[in-house]
Amino acid sequence: MMIITILIMAITFETLQQLFYIKRFNLAQDVSFFSVLKTQSYRWLIWLLLSTFLVWFSKKNASHKQKSSLVLKNAVLIFSLVFTNILIISISQIWLTNDSFSFSNLVGEYMTFFAFQKAPVYTLGYIAITIILQLYFANEKLQIQVQKLSEIKKTDSHTYNDLVKDIDEKATILNIKIGNKRKIIPVETISWIEADDYCVKVHTINNDSYTMRSSLKALEEKLSTNFLRVHRKAIVNMTMAKELNLSNSPNLILNNNIEISVSKSNLKTVKDFLS
Repeated sequence: MMIITILIMAITFETLQQLFYIKRFNLAQDVSFFSVLKTQSYRWLIWLLLSTFLVWFSKKNASHKQKSSLVLKNAVLIFSLVFTNILIISISQIWLTNDSFSFSNLVGEYMTFFAFQKAPVYTLGYIAITIILQLYFANEKLQIQVQKLSEIKKTDSHTYNDLVKDIDEKATILNIKIGNKRKIIPVETISWIEADDYCVKVHTINNDSYTMRSSLKALEEKLSTNFLRVHRKAIVNMTMAKELNLSNSPNLILNNNIEISVSKSNLKTVKDFLS
């Protein structure tokens, strides 16, 4: 739509310009806008037909990376098209007026005249079309890439949803900061975890203990289902439990004989797990 608008504006401007010169210098009588437009319509048709080379070139180079090189190529193409336009309409004008054809007459009279008369508006028209086409085809390429990315996203989303059913996203390690270092604790080596003020104390099967800035609730959500909240102050790796003592004060006895209190509110959960 913009190209059509530019074309109409260029033709209107150039026709009004010719009409002004005709009337200003009394070159003809009873000349109207449409009569001038009719006499030069074939010239604009030639200009329009040659502009198809710009469409082809712009589409071909829409994804061109080197901008400076592309500008130079566009400039050469536009110059060539303007020159071709002037050459064709000069030859056509010689033929229409039945003037004698000679190289000196073609170059010295007709091409020189049309170069001054047509070249500026032809050049500006081609430049405007080139800019519009470059933006249009670059946007088209971008839309295609966006569509491909959207399809990839959908595919990956479906794949993720299929895989997540079979993948345990629970933590396999705990990353504990000790001074300026980090201690990596494999989850399977943890026997139990106890609350310690605003931190937790992680106990391992090697009887080592590490303080970690976290909460039992946060760790309970991260750890696998083998880790059970048995007390408001304790989480136990149930694979390390060897016995449940159901005395007045229930407790779990671990493989290393550590006793962990089990609250009455969590006793049923522990029983269900063990059963």
